[in-house]
Amino acid sequence: MTTLMVQGTTSDAGKSTLVTALCRWLIRQGVAVVPFKPQNMALNSAVTADGGEIGRAQAVQAQACGLAPHTDMNPVLLKPNSDTGAQVIIHGRAVTSMNAVAYHDYKAIAMQAVLASHQRLTAAYPVVMVEGAGSPAEINLRAGDIANMGFAEAVDCPVLLIADINRGGVFAHLVGTLELLSPSEQARVQGFVINRFRGDIALLQPGLDWLEARTGKPVIGVLPYVTDLHLEAEDGLDRRQAAKAERVLKVIVPVLPRISNHTDFDPLRLHPQVDLQFIGPGEPVPDADLIILPGSKSVRSDLAYLRKAGWEQAISRHLRYGGKLVGICGGLQMLGERVDDPLGLEGPAGSSPGLGLLSFVTELEADKQLRNVTGQLSLEDAPVSGYEIHAGVTRGAALAHPAVRLADGRWDGAISADGQIFCTYLHGLFESPQSSSALLRWAGLTDVQAVDYHALREFDIERLADLVERHLDTTRLLQLCGQPAQGHRTCCN
Repeated sequence: MTTLMVQGTTSDAGKSTLVTALCRWLIRQGVAVVPFKPQNMALNSAVTADGGEIGRAQAVQAQACGLAPHTDMNPVLLKPNSDTGAQVIIHGRAVTSMNAVAYHDYKAIAMQAVLASHQRLTAAYPVVMVEGAGSPAEINLRAGDIANMGFAEAVDCPVLLIADINRGGVFAHLVGTLELLSPSEQARVQGFVINRFRGDIALLQPGLDWLEARTGKPVIGVLPYVTDLHLEAEDGLDRRQAAKAERVLKVIVPVLPRISNHTDFDPLRLHPQVDLQFIGPGEPVPDADLIILPGSKSVRSDLAYLRKAGWEQAISRHLRYGGKLVGICGGLQMLGERVDDPLGLEGPAGSSPGLGLLSFVTELEADKQLRNVTGQLSLEDAPVSGYEIHAGVTRGAALAHPAVRLADGRWDGAISADGQIFCTYLHGLFESPQSSSALLRWAGLTDVQAVDYHALREFDIERLADLVERHLDTTRLLQLCGQPAQGHRTCCN
């Protein structure tokens, strides 16, 4: 059984992308592979087949492997609820919230969960493809590390180091990172991958030759810059738009300080008839056909942010002129009369007045609700599939007019009496063509083009595997994965 780890010189160097690419490429070679990330810090998460919660990137990597997401793929997930603290999720379940200093002491316990998951995966799959977190050269975080070299040393696995040349300083990133590692960690690095290169590779070759001579380690390959590639982000907002039709539905989403699962809106960004704009702090609220209030990890504090930023007045004006409004998860909770957090799960214990647009009250409870669900929208009886991740329990008269009828017999969310407001706890609302089209028609778009988001994601995963085949040393990669390399080339550019 073989474990191969991808670490990066920085955040967003391309670790998630390379792991996804390698997973699908190995599947093409007939090699069963499973993704793994020891520790993830992200507010974009997914519900697993075993009823837990993991980082969204690992769910996409599971798709690349042809597997259902499982909590062992990301045994430790940290969901920040402030600048200094986070909810700690172990094996898919929230166990506590703590500040960064307390978590530093807790990492020894978390490491046991990491090693237990890794052991189960190595017993079931011939290759475990591991993604690191951030950079292994963060000096202040190296003691007790479980996310990068601390894990690699514990399980004795080889490491590939990836860097983003588009940022500039790629050779300093690679050499500097290597220099800051211990001798045993340096020896563990088996090669470099350079990501997001534009131009003629011949102009880069002298630098590659110098890098190999300087470090004694091979360059496994250089991946090109691909402008239109889409993979769901772990955290950072992706504001890129696909090419749009002449007439589009204008959709805006406030960027909350603790916005969560903003991957909900990727299908809209990629829809040719939707102009989706994320509106950040200090930006004016433009006119739109549809406003969507997204999920939030700290609903009460994000609600206070919305008020301070003028969104309450903007939403009132939007509805007065006939615009449509959607609330998803935390966004649903904000639409009611009050949000109660008696246990202080998301901050100081207390209550906050909601926007008062729907007659219900939400109370945050200790047990988080995690479900993959299917059902039908009340709009056009359109089939919908999605997932629930929320601690809030919502009760009130508005729920008598539900937004979704779930296959398990429950009703979810609400539609306002005037038909202008739609809210639900379901994430993934726009991923299926039928539910997305029904919602876009409700919001005012005519002649809606159906878009299969899952097929778009699958197409891009295949493109990533193509890049591995064309630009990386596949012979060396197979050797690192403990696989025979007959018929594969060593030329990598």
